[in-house]
Amino acid sequence: MSKGYIFDFGGTLDTEGCHWGKVLWHAYQRHNIPVGEEQFRKAYVYAEKMLGKNPIIQSDYTFRQTLAAKLRIEFDWLEWSGLVSGNFPIANSQTAILDDIYERVRETTARSRDVIYRVRKSAKVALVSNFYGNMSVVLREFGLENLFDAVLESAVVGVRKPDSKIFELGVNALGLKPEDVTVVGDSLDKDIAPAKSIGCHTIWLKGEPWDSKQVDETLPDRIITSLGELSEE
Repeated sequence: MSKGYIFDFGGTLDTEGCHWGKVLWHAYQRHNIPVGEEQFRKAYVYAEKMLGKNPIIQSDYTFRQTLAAKLRIEFDWLEWSGLVSGNFPIANSQTAILDDIYERVRETTARSRDVIYRVRKSAKVALVSNFYGNMSVVLREFGLENLFDAVLESAVVGVRKPDSKIFELGVNALGLKPEDVTVVGDSLDKDIAPAKSIGCHTIWLKGEPWDSKQVDETLPDRIITSLGELSEE
């Protein structure tokens, strides 16, 4: 048993391992948005770059507002590129996808909350996330605000994954040594590799990836496909 756990948020606590690009693409499919996956991927990458370079997400934005902003940028790009015609009900489609995904995230974070609650009975718990500066609002939105002993958010601390420094900050915030901390995340590159580089134990939450590239599954100390498996430690 570790004395401390560090959890990722995006792709871990909110989608249980499914890459956010895939979460959005599947929603596009469910709501019959007339674009192919390759076209969607371009819109997704464009939106992520826009959000990373510009202060679009404000510190008081809820998760729902954050997701709405992402969808708006994606659909704007699809419209600008001529991939979605002016006759297509863009606003209605955005709302339908927003409602769909938000409900799924609400259900997933509720399950994650139960897992974290069990983990914190015997260990310290921290959150380390690449986020936009509104993490505290999002945690409160999903009833997670009182579960973490420390929250390290990239936009606040000035360090982004995969820089291992952000995990060092998380370990220090827990007042523990790296070897006494287990990092749980969905990304081998952004969570597992940098955490291992500073001596933490690692658990990879393996879900649906962004692409089909070969990965080194020997890198993490343990692989799970559901956060509920943590209770089996």
